[in-house]
Amino acid sequence: MKNSRIHIPQPRSSFISIQCQECGTSRVVFSASSLKINCEKCNAILVENTGGTAKIHGTNTSRVD
Repeated sequence: MKNSRIHIPQPRSSFISIQCQECGTSRVVFSASSLKINCEKCNAILVENTGGTAKIHGTNTSRVD
């Protein structure tokens, strides 16, 4: 079997940079977070856990690799 034919699965979740809608500060969070994450400055909710992919309340700025 050739190595070029072996498919390596890609993860469905990743780390993403979220910007707060209230104050504009950014924070890196996991897209499948199991915790409720608040902004460090204004204490607004950025990410809520849903049991699977987290519900994002802030602005998704970029994916962090």
